[in-house]
Amino acid sequence: MTHAFDRQYWDEIWQGDRALAMGAGAPNPHLLREVADLPPGTALDAGCGAGAEAIWLAERGWRVTGADIATAALDRAAERAAGRGVAGQVEWVLADLSVWDPGTRFDLVTTHYAHPAMPQLEFYDRAASWVAPGGTLLIVGHLHQAADSDGHGHDGSHGHGHGGDAPPAAASATAAGITRRLDRAEWDVVTAQESRRVPDGHDGPGVTLHDVVVRATRRR
Repeated sequence: MTHAFDRQYWDEIWQGDRALAMGAGAPNPHLLREVADLPPGTALDAGCGAGAEAIWLAERGWRVTGADIATAALDRAAERAAGRGVAGQVEWVLADLSVWDPGTRFDLVTTHYAHPAMPQLEFYDRAASWVAPGGTLLIVGHLHQAADSDGHGHDGSHGHGHGGDAPPAAASATAAGITRRLDRAEWDVVTAQESRRVPDGHDGPGVTLHDVVVRATRRR
């Protein structure tokens, strides 16, 4: 099935029957592992959904901007941040990530399964351009798989809207595909991983997420 990944698409996802479950998701375990050793600074969560990752960062002292195209997602994120006592640590921004310019650069730019209305690798190029010198880029995305592979499902905790089917090829990537776009004169690649995991607490049978994780540091 073809998805436009435009504002209408994401508004429908976040106002649909899965919105409650999507809005209660836990922060991505790849973020917890990859960012735990970083000193807090400024962070951008690009495609923040209901804010689980942005809130986790804020609770650890980061000053966070959470950007998303869906108003309902941001409303839920703001409610969660207030409930966790970190409303003052996060700025929520309604933004189309395919064209938005934050006007600044960040010590950490992270994105988790975000699919703007543009080619996926070009979106990752945009995310990389928002990282300050000495800062970190963390990409967590859907792993691209060949059409004849066993496929994968996911829990939709970030509102991806593909149900139990594999995401479309346009919304996926490989570690090599991402790292090839990072100029090694400017970037040190710390993590380039492709993995499978079963989300904790998922109530559906046999749900396995196939993830691609890339962490890189921009040289000063």
